[in-house]
Amino acid sequence: MSDNEMMDKEEIFSKVLRAGRRTYFFDVRATKAGDYYLTITESKKFTNDDGSFHYKKHKIYLYKEDFVGFTEILNEMTHFIVDEKGEEVISERHQKDFQKSYEKDGVDNNVTEEVTASTESFTDVSFDDI
Repeated sequence: MSDNEMMDKEEIFSKVLRAGRRTYFFDVRATKAGDYYLTITESKKFTNDDGSFHYKKHKIYLYKEDFVGFTEILNEMTHFIVDEKGEEVISERHQKDFQKSYEKDGVDNNVTEEVTASTESFTDVSFDDI
């Protein structure tokens, strides 16, 4: 059996969060012993000078014995950030008056942006659904 077939068999439940150039994959997988664990993969798209692109991926493996501690710290960190800086994104790209280069030229390409994730979805993490 190939590695890809094994990966397909191990995947139990998945969700995807698209956030601009980043995509987050949440996958419940099974160990050889039949227990479940969570993988969180961040995939970010990069464009090369020649117009081609590639993805960089980072993966976290989270096991049941770490769920409580991980959830507590994630909630603490996300609440701290929102309490200190609010929910509005602070960056040049996310400025209310930010215009992409094609928008400045007056060209409308009917480009639609994917909806970015709100901080609320990260602060109310629950592993009970897994």
